[in-house]
Amino acid sequence: MTSESGATATPTPRPARQRALPTWVIVALSVFFGLFYAYAVWNAVAFLISQATGPLGLNGAGWAILLAAVLFPLVAFGVAFAIGWRRTWGELSLTLLAGLCIVAVFWLNVVAYSVTNGAALLG
Repeated sequence: MTSESGATATPTPRPARQRALPTWVIVALSVFFGLFYAYAVWNAVAFLISQATGPLGLNGAGWAILLAAVLFPLVAFGVAFAIGWRRTWGELSLTLLAGLCIVAVFWLNVVAYSVTNGAALLG
């Protein structure tokens, strides 16, 4: 590349890739968001126990749906962490927050289904 004066133009430098996060930042963010995921698991387990120990118990569909509600936050946290742990702290936080939002929507769907079609889940 030459300019009109005949001098060679220097290419613009590419931004340097940011270094990996320190381990303590990854752990701190993961623990902070992990507490909210754990709360979702705790609620799902409490709801499963309250439904399973009722007078009618649960049928197969009830067990499947409510166990999925227990396992889904764990899977969502694992996927969100796997996507975000090598990124910047802001991207890791947003990834874990997006996973938490998906967990909240799934939990609301389980609760709504249980309220509207609760008799279909009972044994």
